[in-house]
Amino acid sequence: MKIYDMFQKDIDRQINGVIKVMQTDDENRRQELEEYVITRELRKHFGSFYDHYVQSVDGATDQMGVWISGFFGSGKSHFLKILSYLLANEEIGGKRAIDYFEDKFSFDPLRYAMMRRVSEVPTETILFNIDAKSPMGKDQDAILRVFTKVFYEHCGYYGDDMKVAALERFLDRQGRLEAFKAAFEAVNTEPWATAREAFAFWEDDVVAALTQTAGMSENAARNWFNGEETAEMSIERLGREIAEYVDGKAPNFHLVFLVDEIGQYIGDNSGMMLNLQTLVEELGSRCKGKVWVIVTSQEDIDAVTHVKGNDFSKIQGRFNTRLSLSSASVDEVIKRRILAKNDAAAELLRMTYHQNASVMRNLFSFAKDTPADMKGYGAEEEFVEAYPFVPYQFRLLQNVLVQVRKSGSSGKHLSGGERSMLSAFQEAAQSMQGCDERAFVPFYRFYDTVHTFLDGAVRRVIDRAERDAAAGDGLKRGDVDILKLLFLIRYVDGMAGNLENLCTLMISDVHDDKITMRRDIQQALDRLVHENYVSRNGEIYLFLTDEEQEINNDIRRTLVDPTEIIGKIGETVFGDLYPGKKYRYKNRYDFTYDQMVDNGIRGQQIGGIRLRIVTAESDLAESGDSSLRLQSRANSEAIVLLDGNGYYNEIAEALRIAKYVKSRNVSQLPEAIRKIIQARQSEARECERTAATLLREAIVKGAFYIAGERMNIRAQNVKDALDQAMGYLIEDVYSKLNFVTAFAQGDEDIRRILTGENQQETMLGVDAPNAQALDEIRQFMEVRERQHIAVTVGEIQRRYQAAPYGWREIDVAALIAALMRAQKLQLIRDNLAIPYAERRAVDCLRRRADMDKTIVRLRVTPSDALMKKARAQAVELFDTMDIKQDEENLCGQIVSLLSERKRQCGALLAQYQGATPYPGKAVVEQGMTLIGGILDRRGDNVAMLEAFTRAEDELLDWKEDFAEVDFFFKNQAGVFRDAVRRRAAGGGSREGHPRHHPDAAPLSRGQAAARAEGRRSAGLRAHQRRAPRPRGGNRRSGARRRAYPRRGRAGAARRHPQNRRAARSLQGARAGSGKPRRAGRDHHPDFHLSRRPVQAAGAAFGGAARAERPEPAHQDHPPLRRAAAEAAEQRGGDRGLCGAAKTEALAGACGERRDSDELTNSFRRLRRHLPRGGRQG
Repeated sequence: MKIYDMFQKDIDRQINGVIKVMQTDDENRRQELEEYVITRELRKHFGSFYDHYVQSVDGATDQMGVWISGFFGSGKSHFLKILSYLLANEEIGGKRAIDYFEDKFSFDPLRYAMMRRVSEVPTETILFNIDAKSPMGKDQDAILRVFTKVFYEHCGYYGDDMKVAALERFLDRQGRLEAFKAAFEAVNTEPWATAREAFAFWEDDVVAALTQTAGMSENAARNWFNGEETAEMSIERLGREIAEYVDGKAPNFHLVFLVDEIGQYIGDNSGMMLNLQTLVEELGSRCKGKVWVIVTSQEDIDAVTHVKGNDFSKIQGRFNTRLSLSSASVDEVIKRRILAKNDAAAELLRMTYHQNASVMRNLFSFAKDTPADMKGYGAEEEFVEAYPFVPYQFRLLQNVLVQVRKSGSSGKHLSGGERSMLSAFQEAAQSMQGCDERAFVPFYRFYDTVHTFLDGAVRRVIDRAERDAAAGDGLKRGDVDILKLLFLIRYVDGMAGNLENLCTLMISDVHDDKITMRRDIQQALDRLVHENYVSRNGEIYLFLTDEEQEINNDIRRTLVDPTEIIGKIGETVFGDLYPGKKYRYKNRYDFTYDQMVDNGIRGQQIGGIRLRIVTAESDLAESGDSSLRLQSRANSEAIVLLDGNGYYNEIAEALRIAKYVKSRNVSQLPEAIRKIIQARQSEARECERTAATLLREAIVKGAFYIAGERMNIRAQNVKDALDQAMGYLIEDVYSKLNFVTAFAQGDEDIRRILTGENQQETMLGVDAPNAQALDEIRQFMEVRERQHIAVTVGEIQRRYQAAPYGWREIDVAALIAALMRAQKLQLIRDNLAIPYAERRAVDCLRRRADMDKTIVRLRVTPSDALMKKARAQAVELFDTMDIKQDEENLCGQIVSLLSERKRQCGALLAQYQGATPYPGKAVVEQGMTLIGGILDRRGDNVAMLEAFTRAEDELLDWKEDFAEVDFFFKNQAGVFRDAVRRRAAGGGSREGHPRHHPDAAPLSRGQAAARAEGRRSAGLRAHQRRAPRPRGGNRRSGARRRAYPRRGRAGAARRHPQNRRAARSLQGARAGSGKPRRAGRDHHPDFHLSRRPVQAAGAAFGGAARAERPEPAHQDHPPLRRAAAEAAEQRGGDRGLCGAAKTEALAGACGERRDSDELTNSFRRLRRHLPRGGRQG
């Protein structure tokens, strides 16, 4: 069966594809009513309209406006015209308008009954296109003038001239209008209805007719005719006249204004919108729903009033009924108006579908990125209804018509709605009507429907291609059909011009072979590209106009440096597809690598490992498999040989376009050329996107060469593929990476290792964590130690972060810390060992500024001699025989005991913070400094022991001094404090003392001399005991032994702590007996000048006695002399003053002098001047 014979109605019949409201001939009206299709969308709109309109039939309402919106071609004008037919319900084609809809609403009899009841209400309709009725000049009153004009025309008056219309209305109200028309025609011989258009030229005839029929004198009639006054029309007056007109009709009479395209007419003129609002409000309030205003617009009322920017809430209230039409159901209209099949054809098509359903599913399949609504037949009935068209064509052609109109390739009258779609499908079906039931309409057939509306630039290209094909000049006849197809889909989003889609769109028979079609279409495309009718953008082909062809030729001639292409490939791969300069291995290690494309490196070269992308255009690609293997092994790199070269051409095209645009002053070019260049710029961006897609495929499908081997890598995306390649490369290059098995997370972990809180990390041995890594570092240090080469922390970091290790910086620092804690390594900074327990040890391991300044060396074990000396000194210093023997325990014990002494000093220092000026502060501070210096080296056993033994004399001296201070605070601090308070209360007087009473007898000369001798002896003994020890410990040179004797009986006695006091007594006896003494520091002639005199101590004993005491020639310090005399007198028997008097005297000294050194010296001297019994008391 031929396609021509399949349709219920003649396919060649005249169909009015474009509905015009002014077409009112009976044949057009009959066809419009008869063939009007009630789609699913229109059912809803009819129901909404009648639900609101019936309210005015049954009662009064002021909501008498209907706003119908829809884009160009949506059928809103057709819908408006059908409403005018139904409301007026005139007889058309032998029956009433409502009768045409009985079958159309058979699915809803109740709705049809309502429509019929409304149609029986007496109604007149005024249907007009407002732009066609508008006067030449549009101002804010244009809406009023148009409504007045169409109303007067509906009443039979001349609406174009308000003066004539006013005359006609006046005569009509007098009942003389018809008589006037007859009189005028008798005089003029031309009917008034036609002659009134030239009203100004018929003065005598009009005057004569008025004189005969209106009862006016000739003079009065001529004065009116020549008068310049015009009847001014207002909205109120028009509303009143319309209300009078309606009231003069039958009961429940309705008048309906149906205005087409009012939204486009108003535009952005807020004055006209206000004019419309006022008019509709006036009609609504005066007529109470008997007058309706129904308008159409491309935008809904909310959008229109919002754009205008004023308050149009009232008009929104009047236009309460709002209907929005779309072109979604245009396929339903076409199928029912054009493609409805007869019974025989429907049966034949069902059989054809069953025989070829699977074949058709394969034929009508598009590329993956095509929208889902672009599909073939889904069921048997769909095939019967749409044949010979395919379902996707309804949607696609609608998009084509809309986009072609937007792109400026056609006139404004070309639309995507049912208007042009009807004619397009009818003409396409007519072109295939001679074919049988196996044929389909290929999409390029629709070009013939729209080509008459296209711009000349497009038509010239197609016409020239047809001529070239007819002459065999580079093209074949079938190539032109491909060119037409490419033009149709050029501007449609989602329908790419690739080979797969073009094959589907070109299907014309159920037996077409797609494989053969692909080959033929590809050849046709190649010819079109070669002849510059089409440009290729990756897999996409684009139609070119004449101007575009010229620009395309210029772009083709633009040269691009290959290095720019390689650079762009590198930017795409390493900037977009695989970004970042570091590869993260096992979610822990970050490896920096060099990025290369062919022989060019991207960015700064770092060294180490490298990832190289090799393009098909590179010499390396042709060097062969073995050469690539050798390259990957020699350079520690992963080589990816890309598959194909489509990406290369796409990037080259994008760069050519960019370079061409840069060379042109685009802003100075004509607008049409600028648009073409902008389109080419968009094409360049698309080329880049296509290149990125092709690069993804090329990498995933590429060949991988790693560490001298070709690897078989399977991955779904670029990241997975390159991650696998880099993983293989890391494992080969960094072969000792797995030596580190326990990892540090931060500086706190390193601190815990150094302080011993993390014992596991500091273990050594084959089973210990990081055993292999620790051995590597230790062996390296042993080699460097034998070579006498200094090694810094920075050097160790660089060595073990590089191949073949690749360890993290923090892990290397943790390994060094573990070896330090295990006493295998030590840090040296500024020639001083850094104890591992100190905080700065972490800084030296972690801070980059300190790494290259900090030396790492193997730790030295203390010698036996040093250990023995330290143990002996500890026994003497700490008064204990329980001293450990091994290194660790000995050092730990010394540290513990020194720490306890330091704690005691700290506790005593707190006592000096009060108001009481206790003596001995310098001794306590000396102990804090001395012990602190030794404890600072506790991280290095050797350094600590050396510091401990070097300070032997200072420690032993300090021990004795501190014992006296400690004794003072334990036994005499209270007395001292009370004495200070008493002296502060008594003003410093010593009158209360029995030996300084005013009535005491003065000393004799012999008593004074005895006391002076006693002062000298006591003072010399005290100086002997407190003379500072010479430096150097027990190992003295001969010169030092002669200058500072220690080997006599007193020196030997001091070797043991129990004999130190006996040694001091023996030395004092020598001094008192007059035996010769060895020259030494204790007897230096200026020793009495080596300490500042303590004047305060003498002041404590009063001033009167001082004047009576003779002064020896060798002493010039009376206070010290008086203190010595008092001590000698005490030895003579006055023991009652040993404790209290001495402490009070010292308190007096402290009250007047606050220098801590002088107070300490005064305390020592005064106490030692007393006999042993007194000292202990």
